[in-house]
Amino acid sequence: MTKIQAYEDFVKVHGILLAASGLPRTLHRKLFDKLTSETFDGGAYFQVDPCQDGRQRRLLFTSAASMPKDSNVFLIDHAWTFRLSDAYKQLQEVPGLAQRMAALMCVDIDSNDDAEEIDGDGVSRDNHSKLNVTDIVENEIGYAKERGYDTVKWLELEELDIDDEMLLSLDLSRKFPDLLALSLCGNKLENVEIVVQEVTKLKKLKALWLNNNPVLENCDGCMADKIFKGCPGLEIYNSCFTSNFGEWALGFCGGVYEKDNPCPIHQDNHPLQSVTSLDLSNRSIHSLINKAFSPVEMPSLSHLNIRGNPLKQNSVSELFKVLKGFTTLQALEVDLPGPLGESAIEILESVPNLSQLNGVNASKILETGNHVIDAVLQPRLPEWTAEEPLADRVINAMWLYLMTYRLADEEKIDETSVWYVMDELGSALRHSDEPNFRVAPFLFMPEGNLESAVSYSILWPIQNVQNGDECTRDFLFGIGEDKQRSARLTAYFHTPQDYFIQEYEKFHQKLQSKSSTPLPVKSSCSRTLRRTDGCALRVYTDLPQVEGFLTRPEFILTTELKDADIIWTSMQVDDDVKRAAGITDQQYINQFPFEACLVMKHHLAETIQKARGSPDWLQPTYNLESHLSQLIGDYYARKRDGMNNLWILKPWNMARTIDTTVTDNLSAIIRLMETGPKICQKYIEHPALFQGLKFDLRYIVLVRSVKPLELFLADVFWVRLANNQYTLDKHSLFEYETHFTVMNYRGRLNHKNTLEFVKEFEQEHQVKWLDIHERVRNMIRSVFEAAATVHPEMHSPMSRAMYGVDVMLDSSFQPKLLEVTYCPDCTRACKYDTQAIGGGGELLKGSDFYNYVFGCLFLDETRHVCPL
Repeated sequence: MTKIQAYEDFVKVHGILLAASGLPRTLHRKLFDKLTSETFDGGAYFQVDPCQDGRQRRLLFTSAASMPKDSNVFLIDHAWTFRLSDAYKQLQEVPGLAQRMAALMCVDIDSNDDAEEIDGDGVSRDNHSKLNVTDIVENEIGYAKERGYDTVKWLELEELDIDDEMLLSLDLSRKFPDLLALSLCGNKLENVEIVVQEVTKLKKLKALWLNNNPVLENCDGCMADKIFKGCPGLEIYNSCFTSNFGEWALGFCGGVYEKDNPCPIHQDNHPLQSVTSLDLSNRSIHSLINKAFSPVEMPSLSHLNIRGNPLKQNSVSELFKVLKGFTTLQALEVDLPGPLGESAIEILESVPNLSQLNGVNASKILETGNHVIDAVLQPRLPEWTAEEPLADRVINAMWLYLMTYRLADEEKIDETSVWYVMDELGSALRHSDEPNFRVAPFLFMPEGNLESAVSYSILWPIQNVQNGDECTRDFLFGIGEDKQRSARLTAYFHTPQDYFIQEYEKFHQKLQSKSSTPLPVKSSCSRTLRRTDGCALRVYTDLPQVEGFLTRPEFILTTELKDADIIWTSMQVDDDVKRAAGITDQQYINQFPFEACLVMKHHLAETIQKARGSPDWLQPTYNLESHLSQLIGDYYARKRDGMNNLWILKPWNMARTIDTTVTDNLSAIIRLMETGPKICQKYIEHPALFQGLKFDLRYIVLVRSVKPLELFLADVFWVRLANNQYTLDKHSLFEYETHFTVMNYRGRLNHKNTLEFVKEFEQEHQVKWLDIHERVRNMIRSVFEAAATVHPEMHSPMSRAMYGVDVMLDSSFQPKLLEVTYCPDCTRACKYDTQAIGGGGELLKGSDFYNYVFGCLFLDETRHVCPL
């Protein structure tokens, strides 16, 4: 190995890493100098500043001199590096780690109850709560007189512990007969009749806020109707517009009317003429056809926000007509999809005077052709409670900060990805679609080998930077819309939920419309392979189990591929392999063409969905490489409806639960795409349990033919048990031995005799296993029917194969398909004797397993198997 001493050695050892990083060649020597001298000089150029009320940080360039593009490179240390399965344990056990990560991710402080709060309408809840109600009322009377009003017209009585009795004693209607706006937010009002009685005495009331009072939970909607009837001029109720909204409500949202100016001092026919910007977002507006909402009343309106309003009483064409009338309107913010349709381009064509839509220039939208756009996405900020331990807060927040890489050398790639958090400086870089810096991971190997590697991130400017500029990076560097960039931004930002829910609903409806007719079960038409000369069939195999347990005289092993009648191999045999190995079309192979439609998880789901839509035995499943938007929509819809949102992510084509994760964190789901292509499947949160343990079942399916479909189910199957008691406690999601059952390769193997399992399971749950078994048989038949229907090209007269089908039972004992595996590991089938379930309970000797598998597939026998 080459010990790094000279720059030439550095380039020689790190050439591939340098190229992969994207660092300009002109900065290679500067990087070498800083790495060898361990120079971390970012503090001389940058400053970390809090933002978003302390819930996020940003990085500012503070050097007096400007920094030209590609002129410098900086080392960023990694504050935390880990494998995902170890994250929670490390946070608990490594001294100071949880504290540092919590501070870095801005989740180390609890919410400040004494800080000033602002409600949704910008009404202040400040320290006047320390005064009693009487003092506040007197203060308000004095304040109104100072402003030149004869009586109080705007009254805020918030967070004062006002109960029903106190509200009666205040006698507001007598003291303030001309009251226009009243806020009683955050009090203890409970009685509907008392609230309605007192409020409806205020006949001139324009706005009423009762938010965060128990009375809203106690009423069934009748209170609002009574208030509207008693206060016919009310335009705002609990931050929402009433159907009677008009000039006052619009003036409030446009900044015309406020506490200091609750109504026009002088009579004015057009009080809204000065309004240039109007934020009507989330006001529950059902119709924009309103006398006050017109170009006549607001001739200067240039910016309008109507997000979050149903507008169900207006058609799209009616809304376009209203908006088109505002000839000065230049910027519009609206939900997409939403009341104005699904297309940004259609909106711009219908309201041609717009120069900006959802913060994006109209010219850019028309140029890119994007139908769904938004430049003002709000960042996802961590949420936590004061009771949550720091470790839990970090686990929830870390997906906004994590980065990843996977180690590899000349021999193999590491199966498990490494995740890391950059130090405080690197983690303060926020996202931009047009960044001025770029970051890349870099492994420095001072001894010239991977064992000596130290991981850093390197940072360099890709634009000219001036003093005071915020430093940003592209969180999705190299990922365009062809890789679902807009959807993947959901990991970091609040994206339009309606759009994704609509995408999910379209996908769901398409699946629901699918139906298929079962293929007929035909008698065997595949021919036996017995040789006419009476000689044994020559079998080539690379599987030790077949070599050790195929002992029938009808078969003999050979080490020469070209001499074999039957090739039974664990490797994929494609055309290139056939040519290289001299395999002919006269040799039988233990795999079918296009069997990837079964054994690769994303193809399996797609095959079933194409044939059968969404059968009960397949959990909702999404290929994240193609259906991320639909998954996000499903997640949002479940969250909206208060449903469980626990999901399991599985790599397309890895066994033994490698890189498999269970999570309810949407950001985690999206970010985990970075470690390789995956499916995301709804987790079976309530499985059937065996003595409190999660389990699944491995069935063996033998396929003689695809056309017609000839399937056999081996009598032998086995149960795989988790080691820990099952729980949905969030900390358990990191415990492999609680949520996973494959213990052959990790954990402690807890073998259970199949017959004993069945008897004890029947006794524990008072069920009949044969009823469950029949449902499993029907499901497996349906899976292979789907493959034969959607992929008839699977058929090959020279193919015979064995597949493992993994099944789980839910709490209602209904089967759920987990996966189908090619050339399954049958160690247990060979190692343990068992008895057939049902029938005469015939002994199934493990040493005979491959004898009857080969007998079924190649000699047309049905011993110890049942046709499906």
